Amino acid sequence: MSVDYMNLQGEKCPCGKEHSLTIDKVIIGKGAINEIPKILNEYKCTKPFILSDIYTEEAAGKSVKELLNLKKFSHNSYKFSKQALKPDEESVGSAVMHFDNSCDIIIAAGSGVINDIGKILSTLTNKKYIIVATAPSMDGYASLGSSMEMDGVKTSLNSRCPDVIIGDTDILKNAPLKMLKSGLGDMLAKLISIGEWRISSLISGEYYCENVAKLMRNAVKRCTDNAEGLLKRDEKAVEAVFEGLVIAGAAMAYAGISRPASGVEHYFSHIWDMRGLEFGTKVDFHGIQCAIGTLYASKLYDELRAFKPNKEQAKEQALRFMENFSLEDYHTELKEFIGEPALTMIELEKKEKKYDKAKHRERLDIILNNWDEIIKIIEEEIPSSEYIEKLLILIDAPKTVEDIGLKKDILPMTFKATKDIRDKYVLSRLCFDLGIIDKMCNILKE
Repeated sequence: MSVDYMNLQGEKCPCGKEHSLTIDKVIIGKGAINEIPKILNEYKCTKPFILSDIYTEEAAGKSVKELLNLKKFSHNSYKFSKQALKPDEESVGSAVMHFDNSCDIIIAAGSGVINDIGKILSTLTNKKYIIVATAPSMDGYASLGSSMEMDGVKTSLNSRCPDVIIGDTDILKNAPLKMLKSGLGDMLAKLISIGEWRISSLISGEYYCENVAKLMRNAVKRCTDNAEGLLKRDEKAVEAVFEGLVIAGAAMAYAGISRPASGVEHYFSHIWDMRGLEFGTKVDFHGIQCAIGTLYASKLYDELRAFKPNKEQAKEQALRFMENFSLEDYHTELKEFIGEPALTMIELEKKEKKYDKAKHRERLDIILNNWDEIIKIIEEEIPSSEYIEKLLILIDAPKTVEDIGLKKDILPMTFKATKDIRDKYVLSRLCFDLGIIDKMCNILKE
């Protein structure tokens, strides 16, 4: 099945943008890998360079090579030998140094890390790029960036999208079960991100596109409708998750920002990743962590639903909280909690100035004057924690930080730190502006 995600391209959207996507083809379905020779002929490419690691070589790399040999295509390849491949400077350097300049197209067999490295290699060599997905585990297949570790800090580097994305369900359904759960977990996160995008647009005037949001909502619904079949490796369920993850990448490309696919729930995961790099604490799959972050975020949104502020009292409380807030003390706490990466976040604040008292007062007035509309958005977009928890139970996925080997006492500071990762208005910023962030942190302790 060749999938068309170009439906938002062409005519100018009511949001004011003219949406575009650089992906030529997305092919999902049984035996999709067999389309590779045809694609190579269409691109007039004769010698692919194949990128894989020790796991993805077995999952798909060998099949790609056998197919190329059968169709008389010469090729060269590089297989990473590390047991735990990291998306860092060393890995990118290895890929670049082993690249054969006589090759005219790159084919990567893999998922998150391999795809991120493949996109960067494609950017650096200016060669077309095909990704043969080995797991429906994350939403980076179609994104314009590569999630990397640079100088020990998680960052997103600009890189080109794949020209072709291939999701062969014969391969995808045999991925480790935890990776299937991770993919659905990453999709559940979109239930938070779309709501936060709308809230941010209301409070900060951030750009928002309803057509992109609708594309994402529909993709999530297909995933949740078929969630029950995931543990059985049902092809329809696996296909729905993979398609949704690709749509998430396309949605980010259409919008030109990550808003359609990530919000505060992703930042929970990012903070845990940073602590893992800095202190060696346990780290799990991105989608698994995002699913846990989604459940925690939904619990906090449950609390906001019940929050009925008296405008004058709420304003007085929030201004008093801001007056007593010590940015210096908080930055000290942040450095103790995540180590070296905190310095990058502190530098970012010098540009953002989100703790500026005058800016805070402006946002606070907008929030309190539009509180009914904010609650309406939450009701329309963000499911209850009970709903999220039932979905995680349905697929036997972790629900708490303890389930992935972390301590519960990190949750309050994790939530506080989420507001400092990017210049993005998320739940933790809303709670801070209202002066109720400490109260929300107490909810996470329960």
